[in-house]
Amino acid sequence: MISLNDYLFSGNTVLKILHQYSNDLRNSAKETHNSIDLAHSNFLIQIIELLEHNDFLTSQSQRIKEFYKYMTREYPFLAFTFKGRIKSLIRAEEKFNGYILEFVYNYYKKNGSFPSEAEIKSTLNFRDLIAYRIVISMPACHIKKGEDRAEVERKYLYEIANVMPEFLEERGFTPEISRHKDGGHCDLLKDAVQPYYHDSVATPRSSGYQSLHITMYDNLARCYTEVQLRTKDMDDFAEIGDANHFGYEKTQETRRSKHDQIPSGECVYFDDAYERLTKLQELELSKLDVNMFKAINNQLINDGCGLFRGRQILPFEHLSRFQNDLID
Repeated sequence: MISLNDYLFSGNTVLKILHQYSNDLRNSAKETHNSIDLAHSNFLIQIIELLEHNDFLTSQSQRIKEFYKYMTREYPFLAFTFKGRIKSLIRAEEKFNGYILEFVYNYYKKNGSFPSEAEIKSTLNFRDLIAYRIVISMPACHIKKGEDRAEVERKYLYEIANVMPEFLEERGFTPEISRHKDGGHCDLLKDAVQPYYHDSVATPRSSGYQSLHITMYDNLARCYTEVQLRTKDMDDFAEIGDANHFGYEKTQETRRSKHDQIPSGECVYFDDAYERLTKLQELELSKLDVNMFKAINNQLINDGCGLFRGRQILPFEHLSRFQNDLID
């Protein structure tokens, strides 16, 4: 079985790794008549296209920047950041195989049999290879006596979420109906936009993770992009807090449990996905030899190629303009 790990020790660029891995997967899939590996190869080609032909990102990021300008006018008292990224290769590979693992397991538990190749492929639809994140924070000097900072920020977060779909739609984006039907929505989110959002603020994940997610189709660039909205506390919890650590540990435990419940050798797609995921999770990043990537350990990482951390697209920061004056 071919895995991404086979290509991470030769000093090649991420782009060359992608080409080699995709080509080898395709050739192997033709020999074994494995349409899931063919879909996997095509998924990698999508990433290659993003990296090789990314002129559209200039137009897209400029239109996203218009919303940043809108926020600087409407919310001069808020501090906020806009960041964009192309999903890293390792994270994309984890997600592709994770989708297969999850779908096959749930199907088997429900039906007592395994899904067809066509059914598995129908779940492999990725809309967040490109993503933007908006993080807001209210400076302490603007919090009135008796007010709860988290609640104030939450109110503004939903206010921004209510405006954003129409604003971006006027600039060539189309909001997509959320595929997440679990959980509810906060009453602060208007009825007109609720179908577009996955509201993990109103219904946090088991790890405690909170965020608003919306998927947009960019009609000019002809691709999907995801926009995430968080407060700074939510972002801290997701990136460096318990949600990050707990989520990783919980995912590891859950995957091992699922593997134990599926008969080994009964579904090659499940077995391959599990093995590829396990190999990625056991990587010692300090031993990798990839051009423009260096790690001392799995925490101290200098990634200049988008192997482990996403490639940055759009960094904008807005510091509150009124640090010393009260705003009426």
